[in-house]
Amino acid sequence: MKALRAARMERCIGCHSCSLACARQVHKVLSWNKAGIRISSSGGLSTGFEARVCLACHPAPCAQACPTGSLAQRRDGGVIQKRNLCIRCGKCAEACPVDAIFLDHLVNPYVCIHCGQCVPYCPHDCLELVDLPSREEEEGSDD
Repeated sequence: MKALRAARMERCIGCHSCSLACARQVHKVLSWNKAGIRISSSGGLSTGFEARVCLACHPAPCAQACPTGSLAQRRDGGVIQKRNLCIRCGKCAEACPVDAIFLDHLVNPYVCIHCGQCVPYCPHDCLELVDLPSREEEEGSDD
């Protein structure tokens, strides 16, 4: 499995190209308010930017908090989103430990699904898709 990482944020200029790519490519809308990745200032233009993105938790607290199964645990970390099951209760966003689930004005949740659609749109190569260790590999390393 793959996970999105903001590995080189010191290069970020805050252009939001990644957020727009996510919204357009994944969610079929053109608004960075409807994206699974958010870019924000670290405190001012001179201090740089930070990316808020799902960390691919395992177990995922957002999936555990979802009462309908709209967010389901991916095998090796992160979640799969089934929008048709969402009742817009916001419990997933409350449960996220890194504030990576974004609720629009209609309380629709947007979370990174680690698809990598945003990576080629970053003009400064700030983002990357990395391989997550499989759960079997992690469990085997405890021996």
